Amino acid sequence: MQMNQHLTALQFRHSGLEKKIANENKRPLPDYLILKQLKKKRLYLKEEMKLHLA
Repeated sequence: MQMNQHLTALQFRHSGLEKKIANENKRPLPDYLILKQLKKKRLYLKEEMKLHLA
């Protein structure tokens, strides 16, 4: 049960980062440094989710 809650939390954070990335990309002049940081965090969470599914 605990593992499921952790995976759900990771998925929630991942979807939040997806929204932030989409919002930043919608700006007339997106801040590419912010985008890079957000994408790096998103990738980290994706890798964490893969580990919990395996």
